[in-house]
Amino acid sequence: MHISLDGFVAGPNGEMNWIKVDEEIFDYVGKRISEGDTALYGRVTYEMMENYWPTAGDQPDASKHDIEHSKWYSKIHKVVLSKTMEGADLTNTTIISDNLLDRINEVKQQAGGDILLFGSPTATHSLIQQNLIDGYWLFVNPIILGQGVPLFVDIKDKIKLKLLTTRQFTSGVTELNYIVDSQ
Repeated sequence: MHISLDGFVAGPNGEMNWIKVDEEIFDYVGKRISEGDTALYGRVTYEMMENYWPTAGDQPDASKHDIEHSKWYSKIHKVVLSKTMEGADLTNTTIISDNLLDRINEVKQQAGGDILLFGSPTATHSLIQQNLIDGYWLFVNPIILGQGVPLFVDIKDKIKLKLLTTRQFTSGVTELNYIVDSQ
């Protein structure tokens, strides 16, 4: 998840034009997400992704990143957290609308690679509140927004983290990869 230095994942009106992405970051993220076979989204982010990625790689001006991510997106299983979406006819997609704790734990128990949560601050907040996030893969952008949509809200208990890796990109973005420390 991209985050500002002061902890926001989007501006006050949801804007994300401050996020720095380039080929170096795309390549790095592409390698990392290829280890996952399940993508988790909130409804808004899912709809955004679904409107772009299924055909992005087929466009005449598609970039290397668009082609690769479009292929990945088409083959991964998608899990969408939504109380309003219905999805009986959605291919390779599961909708979770209630009983979040049990349903996410069921997904976690299934064989496969990592479950990657993309964007979706509201879904992230719900998952954090129920201690369902095992790690945080953050891309800290060199900007202070001062206001916006925070990543962390209504945290009731401390969440101890253990730093696994860091990486600085030439754009100034720094990746921080943490796992939740259960000790």
